[in-house]
Amino acid sequence: MDAVTYLAGVPEARRPALTRLRELCLAELPGFAEVIAYGMPAYVRSGEQAAEIAWANQKQYVSFYLLRTDVRDAFADRLAAHDMGKGCLRFRRTDGIDFDLLRDLLRATAAAGPGTVC
Repeated sequence: MDAVTYLAGVPEARRPALTRLRELCLAELPGFAEVIAYGMPAYVRSGEQAAEIAWANQKQYVSFYLLRTDVRDAFADRLAAHDMGKGCLRFRRTDGIDFDLLRDLLRATAAAGPGTVC
């Protein structure tokens, strides 16, 4: 499976938002490979083994996985207003996805260079 196949299998109502999220990841993560890990699209920095970013369609929400603790810490103030677990940002409605925040998180991840993922 690849990300295009993954997108084809999500509910049609969520597909535009998830497609936009994928396009944002591809644009903002130069030097990263798009892979499928744990059944979802994920982004791995060239030369590294672990994904730093991933996203998925869940039953009740769209999830965005920010797996870099340093980036999460740097954005703690902006992330505080969102539904977030340890490394998973959850958007219950696709019209509530904060694409500006996600773009900034992706840019910070790309700029940070290799680092520790949770």
